[in-house]
Formats: sequence, structure tokens, C-alpha cells
Amino acid sequence: MSLSASEKSAVLSIVGKIGSQGSALGSEALTRLLLSFPQTKTYFTHFDLTPGSADLNTHGGKIINALVGAANHLDDLAGNLSSLSDLHAYNLRVDPGNFSLLSHTIQVVLASHFPGDFTPEVQAAFDKFLALVSAVLTSKYR
Repeated sequence: MSLSASEKSAVLSIVGKIGSQGSALGSEALTRLLLSFPQTKTYFTHFDLTPGSADLNTHGGKIINALVGAANHLDDLAGNLSSLSDLHAYNLRVDPGNFSLLSHTIQVVLASHFPGDFTPEVQAAFDKFLALVSAVLTSKYR
């Protein structure tokens, strides 16, 4: 599975809007994840999980920045995300199913903050992009 030229363009269009708001958007996505899927809290026992906390802002920013970086390397996602794949598979041992849960909450946040830009076409392309990112992040679990 790969992205078409139009899908790449759609991903880059929305990524261009989110980069400067990474911490806030990522924090909101994490908050939604933790509230909607409380089992995911087990990976953040050392965090202050209060919505808007410094921990959630910092980690949320890391997530969004990683997605922006990946979007800027669409032709080499595996190479770009290799160290994150290692980290999640070997050190953090995150349940691979959680990547799709986080992908969903990220899309909800983007749709709520960018309703005019997060069109059905952009959402479909971004969903495919997040699936590709998730596949790379879970590739070393095997």
C-alpha cells in the first residue's frame, strides 16, 4: 500500500496546518485517547494525565512532530520512523492496537480544529497515511 500523488498532496496540505500547533493538538488527541480508551493509561503511569498538563503537551508535541516529519518523508517512511519503531517495539512494548486508537483520536482532533480543510478526501488520505505509519511502527513486533 502506498499513497498516490493526490493523497500525498492532501496529507501535506493538512500537515502544513498542524505543525505549529503540535503540542496543543497532540495533547488533545492523547487526552481523547486516555478518556475514550482508559486501558491506554498503563503506558503513561509516570505522566500527569490531567488534560493540558505539561506531560501531555510535551508528548503530544512529539507525536505530531513525528507525524510531520514522516509526512515530509513519504517515500521513506520506514527509514524515517525506524528509531521510533525500535523504541515502541523493544523498549516501550506498546500494544500495536493502540496505534489505530491514537490514529482515530488524532483524526477527530483534526476534523474539529480544521473542518474546512479536513475534507472527506483529506481525511481518507490522512487515514491511509496513519495506517502506513502504524504499519511501520508495528513492523518490528514480528
